[in-house]
Amino acid sequence: MSSPALPAAGPLPFRDPALPIHRRVDDLLGRLTLDERITMLHQYAPAVARLGIASFRTGSETLHGVAWQGVATVFPQAVGLGATWDEELVRRVAEAVSVELRAFHRHRPPLIGPGPNSLHAWAPVVNLLRDPRWGRNEEGYSEDPVHTARLGMAYCTGMAGDHPAYLRAAPVLKHFLAYNNEDDRCVTSSGVRPRVLREYDLAAFRPIVASGAATGAMAAYNLVNGRPCHVSPLIETELRRWAEPNGHELFVVSDAEAPSNLVDPQHYFDGHAESHAAALRAGIDSFTDHGEDSGVPVGRLREALDRGLIDEDDVNRAVRRQLSLRFRLGEFDPDLDPYAGIGPEVIDCAEHRALALRAATESVVLLKNDRLLPLERARRVAVIGPLSDTLFEDWYSGTMPYQVTVAAGLEAALGEVVRVEGADRIVLRSRTTGEPLGRTSFDVVDWGGGVLTLRDAETGRYLSLQDDGSLVADREVLKTWFVNETFRLEPVLDGVVLRNVRTGLYAVVDPDDRRVGVTAETPAAAERWERELVRDGAADARAAAEAADVAVVVLGNHPLINGRETEDRRDIVLPEGQETLLRSVAAVRPQTALVVMSSYPYAVDWAHEHLPAVVWTSHGGQETGRALAAVLLGEAEPGGRLPQTWYRGDDELPHPLDYDIIKAGWTYQYHRAAPLYPFGHGLSYTEFAYGDLRLSSGTTAQDGVVEVSLTLTDIGGRPGSEVVQLYVRALDARYEAPRLRLADFRKVRLSPGESRELAFRLRAEQLAHWDVATGAFTVDPGAYEVLVGRSAADIVLTAPLTVRGAAPAPRAVVGRRTPAVDFDDHTGIAIVDAARTAGDAVTAADPAHPATLEFRSVDLSDAVRVEAEVAREGAGPGAARLEFHAGDRLLAEIAVPVTGDRYAWTTVASDLGTAPEGVHDLRLTLHGDFRLAAFHCGASLTMS
Repeated sequence: MSSPALPAAGPLPFRDPALPIHRRVDDLLGRLTLDERITMLHQYAPAVARLGIASFRTGSETLHGVAWQGVATVFPQAVGLGATWDEELVRRVAEAVSVELRAFHRHRPPLIGPGPNSLHAWAPVVNLLRDPRWGRNEEGYSEDPVHTARLGMAYCTGMAGDHPAYLRAAPVLKHFLAYNNEDDRCVTSSGVRPRVLREYDLAAFRPIVASGAATGAMAAYNLVNGRPCHVSPLIETELRRWAEPNGHELFVVSDAEAPSNLVDPQHYFDGHAESHAAALRAGIDSFTDHGEDSGVPVGRLREALDRGLIDEDDVNRAVRRQLSLRFRLGEFDPDLDPYAGIGPEVIDCAEHRALALRAATESVVLLKNDRLLPLERARRVAVIGPLSDTLFEDWYSGTMPYQVTVAAGLEAALGEVVRVEGADRIVLRSRTTGEPLGRTSFDVVDWGGGVLTLRDAETGRYLSLQDDGSLVADREVLKTWFVNETFRLEPVLDGVVLRNVRTGLYAVVDPDDRRVGVTAETPAAAERWERELVRDGAADARAAAEAADVAVVVLGNHPLINGRETEDRRDIVLPEGQETLLRSVAAVRPQTALVVMSSYPYAVDWAHEHLPAVVWTSHGGQETGRALAAVLLGEAEPGGRLPQTWYRGDDELPHPLDYDIIKAGWTYQYHRAAPLYPFGHGLSYTEFAYGDLRLSSGTTAQDGVVEVSLTLTDIGGRPGSEVVQLYVRALDARYEAPRLRLADFRKVRLSPGESRELAFRLRAEQLAHWDVATGAFTVDPGAYEVLVGRSAADIVLTAPLTVRGAAPAPRAVVGRRTPAVDFDDHTGIAIVDAARTAGDAVTAADPAHPATLEFRSVDLSDAVRVEAEVAREGAGPGAARLEFHAGDRLLAEIAVPVTGDRYAWTTVASDLGTAPEGVHDLRLTLHGDFRLAAFHCGASLTMS
C-alpha cells in the first residue's frame, strides 16, 4: 500500500524520489513527533494522517508459498527445497512467492489484522538441522552451513527481485540464533562454544547478510549461553557488522510475544520496561507482541523512555531502519514502483503450477533401488498407506488450490490403480450406554507414540474436542495452533479409555443424558469403551497387494502432529502402526516400494534391509502426487539429494539440548557411527563416472586460491542429474577437525554419453577453523585433502593439498586475559552469561560433579601466579574451588568465595610455586557451584 502525497505548495523532501534514501528518511524522521516514532516500534505501526503516511505492519509468512492469506501456490517444504540442491530453482520459487505476495498486498484484504498484507516477508529459515527430532525440521534447508547459506541466499534474492532501487519483497532471516529445540524453547539455553558459534551457526547467516540479499532478521525464542536471543550482543557485533559494506542496515524484528517472554517465563528482567529497553538497545527494531494491540508494548517503551532506560536516539535508530525499508519497498513512490502493476491473476497461475511441479519433482530422493524402479507401466499397482491419497498442509503452508495425491498422480499416468488407506475402521462402544461414540465408526491412523486420529467413516471429518469439552467429528483439515484432534486409546482391564492428547483428560459418559465429555483426570474415572473392529486395514492392504504386481506404500508424518512448532519428536522411528502395515504388505508382495512423505528423517532400517526401493519426499505441496508419479514411473529423474543425515534406529543420538556438534558428534561433520543414509545421498536412474580430478597447485598459501577441476560423464542409458559435492578435510589437525565438510557443490544435468568438465574455485579460507587461542579464523599450515563425492559417505575422488606457512605458536596465557569459554575441550560444563549485556562464562553443569576445561599447548614459561575471575551467588553444599593442572601436576588450588550474585565478579589468585616452564596442556577443574569468566597467568596481580 502506498502513502499518498498531501496537497502542498511543493513536495516535501521525503516525497522526492530524486533524493537519496538516507536524506528522505532523515527528512521524514524529523517530521515525526517522538510519540509517533515510538508507536512505530510495534508490529502494527499506525498511519500518520497529517503527513499522509499509511499504516505499516511487519510479517507475512512466505516460507514455501504465501501462507495465512488464503489460496496460494504451495511449493515443497523448505527441507524439500533443500533436497533439490538447486539454487536457481530455489530462486525461481522465491520469485514466484514474492510475486504472489505482491498480489495479496495490493488486491486481497488481510485475513489477520488491519492494513494491507505485508511485503515484509518472514522467510527463509536458516537454522541448521543438527537434530532430526527438532519439531521445526521442515522449515530449514539443511544440516550444513554452506548448503543452507547458498539456498538461503538464492531464496532471498528471488524474494527481493533484481531492481537496483526497489524491492519486490523484503526477506527476513529466521531465527537468530542456535535454535533447534521446541520443548521449553522459551526457557532453554543453547550452549554454543566459540568454534561451534563461528564455524557452524553464524556461518549459515553470514554469507546471506554480507551479500545484501537479506533485508532483516528475526531473533529466536531461545537463550544462547544463558542470554535471551532478543538481547544478544551478536545482533550488533555480528549481524549488523556484516551488513555494513552493502549500505543497508538490517531491520531486526522480534518473534511473536518474545519481548514479554524476557520477564515471564524467562525471568531475565524484573520488569517489562527494563526488558523492552534492553531489547531495543540490543538491536530489536520492531516488537511483535500482544498481537494487534500495540498499546501494551508501546506503553512499556514509553515508560522506558520516561525512566531514562532508553533515549530518543535509541528510538530513532530503530524507526530509521523501518523507514529505510519502506522506501525500498516503493511505498512512497507508487508511480515508480516497478512491481505495483502485479495483478491478482498471478496467484496460482499456470506458470506457478508448473514451477510447483518442477520443484516437487526435483526434491524427490531415491534412497534405495534394487531394480524395482522405474515401474513398468503394464504392471498393476496398489497404492497403500495413510498418506497415499491425501496431502497435508503444515503450519507455514498456504492453502492449496488443489491437491494431486500420490494415488491420483499414479492413476492419471497409469489409468487405474487400487487405493487402500490401510487404516482400521472401528466402533468405540460405551460400556455405560451400549451406544457407539458419535453414533458412527472411525478410521484410525497411528502417528507415533500412541497418538491417533479418528476420522468419521461417513464424513471423513476428524473427531475433535470442542471448547465445551464435548466430542464432535467436524474438522476437515488439521491446521490450528492447538490441535484438539489427537487421542490415545489406552488399554484397561475392561476395555479401553479415550484420552485427548492436548488436555490429557479422558472421555466420560453422563449416565443421565448420555452425552460424552472429556473431563476425567484419571483412567479410573473415565468411560470404558469396547473397541470393535469393523474393517481390518492391514488385511485390506494385504489383499490389494496380493492382487497387484507392485505395491507403493506411502507412510510418514502429519506436519501438525508429533513434531511441529512447540513440540519435538521423542525418537526417529516410524509409527508402530505404519511399520506394521508396511511389513504386512511386504510379506505378501516383495515388489514393494516405500515412499516416505515426511517433514524429517525416519529410521527406516527394516525397509532398507528388506524392500527393493525406498523413496523420500517432503510434504511437497499441491503437485506432490504428480511429481512422485513421474519419478516412480521414470518420466522424471530422481534429482533430489538428502539435505541431512538419516541415522540408524539403533544409533544413540545426543541429547536434544547438546548443541556442541563437535563434542556431541552431530551431523555428517562429526558423527562417528555409519548412518543409514548419509548427507548428500541420492540415487539416480542413470550412472555417472567421475574422473580427472586436478588441482591447479598442490600447495597454497594461507590466503591463496586453488582451482579444482574434474570431469563428469553420464555413462548410463538415459539423461540424468547429479549433485557433485566438493568436500575438504584437515589431516593431523591440532584441533578436533570435522571428518570432512562441504566446501562447494553443483547440480549438473547430462545427456547419455555426455561429459562435462567442472571447475571449482577453492579459497584457502574455506579450510579455516576458529582458533580459540587467537580469537580469529585461522588456516593452519599442513596437510589437507580435497574430496569429491556423491555424498558425504561416498567419496569417489581425492587429491592432497598442502598449505604453506609458519607453524602456529603455542597458546600464550602469561600476561594476558584468557576467557574461560575459549577452551579446546571440556567435560561437564555449561556456558552461561557473564553479564546481561555481553560476555560468556562457564560453570559446572552439575555442581555435585567436577567440570573440566582443557587448554592445549599452553606456554607457561615465566608463569609464577594465576588469577581467576569468578562469581558465586550463594554458598551451596560443599566447598567451591578451582584447580589448575599442567598434565598430572597440580599447579594451584584456589577457594572461591561467595560474591552474592551471579554477575558479581571478583578476582581470586594463587602463587604457582615452582614455575612450570615450557609448553603444557593446562587443565582447569571446577568444583562446586560458581562461574568462571577468565584466568590470567603472570606475576602481576592485575588482570589485563
